[in-house]
Order: sequence, then structure tokens, then C-alpha cells
Amino acid sequence: MLDLRGKRVLVVGGGAVGRRKALSAFSAGAAVRVVALESLHEEFAAHVSIEWIQANYHADHLQGMCLVFAAATPAVNDRVALDAIRRGVWVNSASDPTAGDFTLPAVVRRGELTLAASTGGAAPALARRIREKLEREFDEHLATWIRLLEMIRPTVRESIADPELRRALLDDFADWPWLERLKAEGEDATRRLMEQRIRAAAL
Repeated sequence: MLDLRGKRVLVVGGGAVGRRKALSAFSAGAAVRVVALESLHEEFAAHVSIEWIQANYHADHLQGMCLVFAAATPAVNDRVALDAIRRGVWVNSASDPTAGDFTLPAVVRRGELTLAASTGGAAPALARRIREKLEREFDEHLATWIRLLEMIRPTVRESIADPELRRALLDDFADWPWLERLKAEGEDATRRLMEQRIRAAAL
């Protein structure tokens, strides 16, 4: 859980793994540079703000970076990891998780909610399968529920003076039956019922 907004991130390697790391960092708000032997991938043609350098990796590419993903061959990744550690730059190695400073969890995002599964680099395939299971179990209704809770919270705080009652009401709205109601009845109906509960509690 790093805030990468405005931070400079280097990705070494332009294969599928490197491209995935680059897009993930870019979506998190980072300024991304990719150094790869491969030519600019068509997937990145629309991402003009991602710098793509077709070249052999050199330690100078780490200049000014706060984070680096080594996603090339194992030999190159080992060199990137060593150079990064010497320069005090956090590094993740796709070929040897123990060579770097951090590993990446498999992530599911639903609106403001982030679910992460990690095996500490021991079994990435298992982490991926856990992520896939979470994706199936927690669909986009979860993002809608979170948005509803965010919208209804100020109303509860303004309408209910008793802090214990306020806490109990918010706790109730965050319980699983509300998600099932949302799936069955829709967002508008669920919000109306929440508002009715608030009015009743305020009497």
C-alpha cells in the first residue's frame, strides 16, 4: 500500500510482466519509465506519458527513481536488484522475490476497497487463484455498497446525537445483509431504506 502519486518508477523489461507492472504503477499515479530491449508495445501507444526507452539496462537508469521493477531475464534482474539496493532504491524482482525489498500481492479493487492476497513470494500462482476467487465472490455490488456507506455516513452523523446509537447504526449498515439487499433491490431502494432507518432512529 504505497502512495505512488508523482513518484518516479522504473520498469526494466518490456515483456508481459514488465508491461503489467508499468501499467499498474501508472494507474497508481506514478511517473513511469520502461527500459527494454523490445520496441514500444502497441498497448502503450496511447500512454504517451509513460516513457519507453529501447536500450540495454544501465545503472544510470535508476537515477531519480524511488521504486524499480526488475522484469527482464533473471541475469538482468539480478543486476538491477543489486544496483538498486546499492543506491537505496526499493526493488522488486520478478524472477527472485527474495532478491528485492518487497513482493506484490494479487489485488482485487472494488471502488475504494482493495483486497490483497500474498504468499510472500512463495506461491504466486496460489495468490493469483485466491485473487480470482475474491473477484468472483466480491463483485461490483461491493463498490456500490461502499459508495452508499460513504454517502450515508454524514447523514447519520448529522441526524443522530447519541454516539453509541450512531456507532450502532453505522455498524448495522456495514453488515452483510445490506449487500444482499443491494443485490436484490438495487441502489436507490437500499439507500431509501437506510434513510428510513436513520429517521426512525432520530425520533
